[in-house]
Amino acid sequence: MGRRAPGRSSRADRRRARVRRRRRALASAVALAFVPAGLGGAALLGWPGDGDGTGTRAGDRPAPATSTAARPTPPPDGPKQPEPEPEPEQRKPEPKKPAPKKPEPKKPAPKKPEPKKPAPKKPAPKEPKHPEVSVPATGPGTFTPVRLSGERHGRGPVRRFRVEIEDGVRLPGPATARAVSDVLGHPRGWTRDSSYGFQLVESGPVDFTVKVATPGTTDRLCFVTTPASRGKVNCRVGHDVVVNLKLWTRGSPRFDGPVEEYRALIINHEVGHELGRGHETCPGPGLPAPAMMQQIKGLLGCEANAWPYDTEGRYVRGPSVP
Repeated sequence: MGRRAPGRSSRADRRRARVRRRRRALASAVALAFVPAGLGGAALLGWPGDGDGTGTRAGDRPAPATSTAARPTPPPDGPKQPEPEPEPEQRKPEPKKPAPKKPEPKKPAPKKPEPKKPAPKKPAPKEPKHPEVSVPATGPGTFTPVRLSGERHGRGPVRRFRVEIEDGVRLPGPATARAVSDVLGHPRGWTRDSSYGFQLVESGPVDFTVKVATPGTTDRLCFVTTPASRGKVNCRVGHDVVVNLKLWTRGSPRFDGPVEEYRALIINHEVGHELGRGHETCPGPGLPAPAMMQQIKGLLGCEANAWPYDTEGRYVRGPSVP
């Protein structure tokens, strides 16, 4: 073979030198990118070349084996696909808290039963004062029974009675009979004692009779002989309770109370005699006078009182009068 021409050899050397430089630059870049690759990177870094002191040309050396695994795979053409976002952790649904119970409305406290009020006491029978009733000084002395019956009062044996009014006296009979019956049935009357009972009747046999008479007739029936007492008394004779018309309609100036109360005193006092009770007197100043006291003659310091019993059911007692 002949010698190479000098011009051609220089151009070829320069071309090979450029190729070697390019290869070294590529090898350095690959080695830096894959340092952790181990032996593959060491082999690349150990390639001989210019400047290693051997003087061997690159064209005379065998090409180093390249590892496909060591070279980076270029990314595929086209836009880069976004990485899928990690799905959020699915939280377990919290158990539903029970809705707070609505407070039940408070039931109103049961009302305490009101204490029973005691039955109102029967007031004394209120009859008109009969201002229109004229009071004759005396009458014929004959009487007409009132046609009226009433209810039974008391728990004891019944004493039947009848009410009669002297003829010629213009006094309302039924109202008068009811007033007498109401007094005998009053809670503070004689029926407070369970031994007694009364009933108004209009006919048939009776145990006693209540007669309303003029003052003159009263004096005759009661055997009044004292001038100071004429026309001013009531009495019980036998089984007759004699009531002075004047005192029944107008009351007594010696009795400190309404006429209705004085009527109750007349009946309670005279019927008390019918029951066998005697006179009593004032038990002490300021105390209620007994119903069996002759209050028409004076109170002696006691308070006027028409009833045998007080509001507590106690008998209003005074010293006996012989």
